[in-house]
Amino acid sequence: MKKVNIYFNRWFSVAFHYMNLIRNNEDGIPFQIFATHPDPQHMSLQGADVAGTEPALKGIEYVQFCVDFCRRNEIDIFIPRLHMLDIALHAPMFDAIGTKVLVCRDLDLLETIMDKGKFYESVTDKGIMIIPDYHVVRTVEQFKVAYQDLVAKGHRVCFKPTETEGGLGFRIIDNDRSPLQELFGHVTPLISFDEAYRILSSETFFPDLMVMELLEGYEYSIDCLADENGKLLAAVPRRKAGGRLRLMEHIPELELIASRVAETYKIPFNFNIQMKYSGATPKLLEINPRMSGGLHISCLSGINFPYLAVKSALGGEVQPAGFADNVLASHVEQPLIMRINGESAVHDTVN
Repeated sequence: MKKVNIYFNRWFSVAFHYMNLIRNNEDGIPFQIFATHPDPQHMSLQGADVAGTEPALKGIEYVQFCVDFCRRNEIDIFIPRLHMLDIALHAPMFDAIGTKVLVCRDLDLLETIMDKGKFYESVTDKGIMIIPDYHVVRTVEQFKVAYQDLVAKGHRVCFKPTETEGGLGFRIIDNDRSPLQELFGHVTPLISFDEAYRILSSETFFPDLMVMELLEGYEYSIDCLADENGKLLAAVPRRKAGGRLRLMEHIPELELIASRVAETYKIPFNFNIQMKYSGATPKLLEINPRMSGGLHISCLSGINFPYLAVKSALGGEVQPAGFADNVLASHVEQPLIMRINGESAVHDTVN
């Protein structure tokens, strides 16, 4: 049986797990996995059969690099992360060489999802879930007004850039913090209003910030699998359960939200919905139109999310999947040899 060639461009370290989940699939389909990253020793490359180094490019030049890589290596499936919007914009270039790209092709939707302010507006218009109280600001006076409004409503306040990944730029306003105590302790996201105001005052305009109520209940990542047309096939709510513990559990209201998101937006393949509770009410944080950083943990529910997305893209039949019981999981470090006598432990390399 001919191997199916899979390509991951610049991904997070957890792509190591995605690659092995695809490789160790339940159907016994053979895969050869290619990956590129600017750092030739990046952990994501350690899960690949063939690794390459990426150049520092943007826009159409980066897309052309990916197209050339796919053509040269006869890539069947491309799973992008870096510059996803540019790649989606030029998806026909990959179609022309026979490479299937696992990306949302609705460009307006993709652009909206990747801007939290725009996406909150969309969710509000459609009424499919509850969003936090928030303001989008770009001047220090707007920031002050937003902060005062949220405090007047009884909220603690946090803020984050509207276009970012993970926890980058996230801060919690705390006017009772002790800078000296923090200096001798762990780094925290806490900042006083006065300090934030002073920093933001250094610019007339700054990149859009979302100033919002701080949600203090459980945070859930709902890992979702859909077919190419956005039909929901699986959804697993996952939350932190203390330390390294992660709990995958059936939460009917969160599973209903996943169904509503899929029916409304029809995001294909893998996507992730982040919700956080305010009391008994789950509110939207964001949606990521890609595999989440904790997806490999959700796969311990028995659903092989990365492989099933690839299988669907290859035209295979994927039935709706569920998990029977709640699953409490964790993880431990795995030692890996990076080099042997100066040679990379990755099977092969390309340039």
